[in-house]
Amino acid sequence: MRPSASGPVDRVRGGATGSLTAALAVAAHGAGGGLLPNGATLALLVILATTAGAVAAVITPRYLLGVLAVSQLLAHLLLGASGHHHGDSSGVAMLAAHVLAVVAGAALIGAGDRLWRALSRAVRRIVRVISHVTVRPAAITRRADQPLRSALLLAASVSHRGPPVSLAR
Repeated sequence: MRPSASGPVDRVRGGATGSLTAALAVAAHGAGGGLLPNGATLALLVILATTAGAVAAVITPRYLLGVLAVSQLLAHLLLGASGHHHGDSSGVAMLAAHVLAVVAGAALIGAGDRLWRALSRAVRRIVRVISHVTVRPAAITRRADQPLRSALLLAASVSHRGPPVSLAR
């Protein structure tokens, strides 16, 4: 594992891991015959999903399957604390649903990670090309020792006559 400063790709991977941890745990638990979480259990599930997302944001993607497996196990234990009882057949179905959730979550997050990296690489190339385009001025202005003819005509057309001095007092 490598602790690192989370870059954009790492933060997206962490957010996806946290979101999928909660969503897939509830879906897998419900598919296996478990009850939906109530208020306190749901709050604890959100804390678990946030923690799983934060851990996934600072590790390399190859450990993602382990993070998802541990978070699904903890989510199952957490959701099991809400008071449901499942028999032998639904226990196997619930285990299969949680394993499927781990594999599906890792595949989805891995695909999203690769797509995010490809998209950001393409955007960086486009920005690099656009930033190297230079705009040249349309005309080059040259300074002259004498004023322009239009400035001389404008100065000559302005009247220098003012009101009589007796009116100003």
